[in-house]
Amino acid sequence: MKKVVLATAILGTFAAASSQAITVYSDDDSSLEIGGRAEARFNISDANESDSTSSFDDISRARINIAGETKVNDDVSVFGFYEAELNAETSDIDNRYLFAGFDTTYGAFSYGKQDSAQVILTNATDILYTFGGDAADLTTGNADKVDNNFVYSNTFAESVIVTLNHAQEEEKGNYSSGASVAYELPFGLQVGAGYVDGKQDDESAKQYNLSAAYSLNDLYLGALVTRGEIDDVDLEGYELAASYTLNHFVVQYVYNYKDVDSNSKLQGVDEVNYHAIEGAYNVSNDFTAYAGYKFDRMETSGHRNDDQVQIGLRYDF
Repeated sequence: MKKVVLATAILGTFAAASSQAITVYSDDDSSLEIGGRAEARFNISDANESDSTSSFDDISRARINIAGETKVNDDVSVFGFYEAELNAETSDIDNRYLFAGFDTTYGAFSYGKQDSAQVILTNATDILYTFGGDAADLTTGNADKVDNNFVYSNTFAESVIVTLNHAQEEEKGNYSSGASVAYELPFGLQVGAGYVDGKQDDESAKQYNLSAAYSLNDLYLGALVTRGEIDDVDLEGYELAASYTLNHFVVQYVYNYKDVDSNSKLQGVDEVNYHAIEGAYNVSNDFTAYAGYKFDRMETSGHRNDDQVQIGLRYDF
């Protein structure tokens, strides 16, 4: 893929998520866009209850992002992206993404807080406004928004995307390196595979991923299978996703399952087992109302298997 097209695709993964992003400046060599969202939402579940709190939990948030790109010459361009999120309940600001890089005829290189090489695969099933994406990351090196992350990405034959990354944590001895390949076939099917290896909390950690996504008119199907190991403890996960669009209304479903070896005393890895359904209505190109219900199926001791309801209104700009 040509340099300019690839750079646009990289920034588009983020800035275009705000479908109504505003172009602040654009000429033959440079562009600057600002986008974001205001999302008023709440969650209702007995799992939210404590001695001082009710089952109702406000989880409203707002995001703003800035994306820029400048052409240096016919072979090189530079780009940068920043996104922040404001939590309405705590007023805390989280720097979700912050990276910059350059794009060449040999691919795009960037550094900062950005996604691992595996996210292009896990996105196949992370499609809901409300729930989902909870079984994909068996290890921290598999996740999105990874700090101190070096990323290389290139597209070959306009259908094969290769992504490599290395994240070096500031804590001595902790790191992760990963690679993924995604192939898009001409009849709506995309398949991919990935691997990540490294150290997590000073223990060896690795993970394998296989994903598939299929689109046919208004129907979308996605699947993810993952296996991993942390300090010789086996982990596995599955995610399934389905979506159907009828005019302005979208019905969506996901299943998430993550299992840890029952004999393990591994800390910081939660098991997952739930179904979730969701309905979303696109009032306009920039405003969506949605509601989701999560059927929690965990039955292990120490886990509250309470169902959840989540409702929200989202305005993108």
